[in-house]
Amino acid sequence: MKVAVVGATGLVGTVMLKVLEERNFPVSELIPVASEKSVGKQITFKGNAYTIHSMEQAIAAKPTIALFSAGGGTSLEWAPKFAEAGIVVIDNSSAWRMSPTHKLIVPEINGSVLTKADKIIANPNCSTIQMVLVMKPLHDAYGIKRVVVSTYQSVTGTGVKAVTQMENERQGIEGEMAYKYKIDKNAIPQIDVFLDNGYTKEEMKMVNETKKIMMDDSIAVTATCVRIPVMGGHSESVNLRFEKDYDLAEVKTLLANTPGIILQDDPANGIYPMPLWAHEKNEVFVGRIRRDESEPNALNLWIVADNLRKGAATNAVQIAEYLRENKLV
Repeated sequence: MKVAVVGATGLVGTVMLKVLEERNFPVSELIPVASEKSVGKQITFKGNAYTIHSMEQAIAAKPTIALFSAGGGTSLEWAPKFAEAGIVVIDNSSAWRMSPTHKLIVPEINGSVLTKADKIIANPNCSTIQMVLVMKPLHDAYGIKRVVVSTYQSVTGTGVKAVTQMENERQGIEGEMAYKYKIDKNAIPQIDVFLDNGYTKEEMKMVNETKKIMMDDSIAVTATCVRIPVMGGHSESVNLRFEKDYDLAEVKTLLANTPGIILQDDPANGIYPMPLWAHEKNEVFVGRIRRDESEPNALNLWIVADNLRKGAATNAVQIAEYLRENKLV
């Protein structure tokens, strides 16, 4: 299978290549794509050198699937051109997520809605993916009425520029700023721009994408998203209110038996999810599971995942795997 990776030299694109290799996705020919200044340079995949292509060259090469991680503007311009050439685009930007005519996919949850007609498939926001993966088995069992989430998000979610800013600050070096404020020894309660309702775009992504992926507009969601000076993954404090009561042991069993989730819930021995453990892992980690004693039928959880993996690259590759396994490409 010919596979193009658009944005192959970026943070997520680099991880996409790693995940394709680690999961042994059957790539017969790799077509790496990057900005014009990188065209003609080389990258390494499975020990072989590959030349970086332009967008036009990639379309002419006729890949079966194109994994896009090159920003919303690039996706809006180029994804339709790939699709017109019969190439299936799996897009990691926000460009197509809330489009009523495009699917927003976490394969374990709603992969079954995909068809051969889907040529542009949206990969959800990183913070949304890890939350809904935990929500799904609990929603099926107890019916989720309301979600309150606060996120603690890694600088890698912003990109290389933010990682460099944090590292420069830790070494006392002045350099280019990805954020308006220092990030080291700080917490910035703003991810993306503010909207008229006082929420940021990131917070409203979590609200709207959750409803679309779960295919249930009745779930009430409110979010506060915060950038913190860590690498390795995003953390989330999540409060769920159910339609009916639950058994705490059953909740843990449900989550432990859900593919893609690892239960880390032994607080007496200091075992709970952290970015330190989630880094470079494909799974979503959940722990600190406890009854909300202030509200009937409510539950508190702590969810952590590597935002570059399950939050982006791994989920995209899993969509490609689903398409292949179900003969949709």
